[in-house]
Amino acid sequence: MTITDEDCLAETLAFNEQFEATAASRPTREQTPDATVLARLRRNRLGGHTPPVRLAHGQDRVVAGGVRVRAFVPDHVDGVYLHIHGGGWAFGSAGGQDEKLWQLAVQARLAVVSVDYRLAPEHPFPAGPDDCEAAARWLVDHAAAEFGTQRLLIGGESAGAHLSVVTLLRLRDRHGITGAFRAAHLLFGPYDLSMTPSQRSFGSKQLLSNTDSLRGSYELFTPGMGAEQRRDPQVSPLFADLAGMPPARIVVGTEDPLLDDSLFLAQRWQAAGAPVQLGVVAGAMHGFTLFPLTVTEREQRREREFLATVGR
Repeated sequence: MTITDEDCLAETLAFNEQFEATAASRPTREQTPDATVLARLRRNRLGGHTPPVRLAHGQDRVVAGGVRVRAFVPDHVDGVYLHIHGGGWAFGSAGGQDEKLWQLAVQARLAVVSVDYRLAPEHPFPAGPDDCEAAARWLVDHAAAEFGTQRLLIGGESAGAHLSVVTLLRLRDRHGITGAFRAAHLLFGPYDLSMTPSQRSFGSKQLLSNTDSLRGSYELFTPGMGAEQRRDPQVSPLFADLAGMPPARIVVGTEDPLLDDSLFLAQRWQAAGAPVQLGVVAGAMHGFTLFPLTVTEREQRREREFLATVGR
């Protein structure tokens, strides 16, 4: 395992300490939130207390199966990135990070299509995966006509990384589609919803995610399931046969309870025959790219470079 950004470790750890110190003033994300808390978390930017900025560049559309997406199309398009947002399958939206997605679209020359998948607890598993699968199939069928390219990429953050892998597996297993998506970009995802050792041992440290908040997210997304049921490969892709997956870039921080998930997935992905770039960011907590850090700037640059060049 190669750890990056150790020269930024002091800044990153200082931010973590500050984040913990202000934990009492943040809305709780542990266990099942009531309707008021849920509405506030969905209204505000992930990781923050203010509504996200919405840009005129974003185009809200409805595609196959009634799935809503938000598209960002720059003047020059060399590929299409199917983006799946994070938020524990219960928060976040396709319109929650317009500034980042528009910057990615312009600088990587990509049409970015972000999926507004249905959220738990109103719509638990498999509703979210169903929507992501439908959006992916729509792109396979229509990207050339809509965007002038068949170079498809997929990825997301946290729950969005999980849904990205689930989507690739569904395309392969349900529709016999492999190779349509030429790469996956997976940021700090949960790939074992029965909980890897790092998830179980992280404890109650008040960073963006911890053992209790993860457990609460899994209960919202897969209500009534026990650990053994959550090991089903359709729920936890770490247990799936990963043959036929595209090249991937997998990123996680050393202070993330999901550290093992990325390490284990990278090992299994590579063993199944696909190349993997694994990035482990020194001192970074779960969701670190939401915050104004040096490691965030670096990671976003590495993401853009990967997505701009892979699969050509």
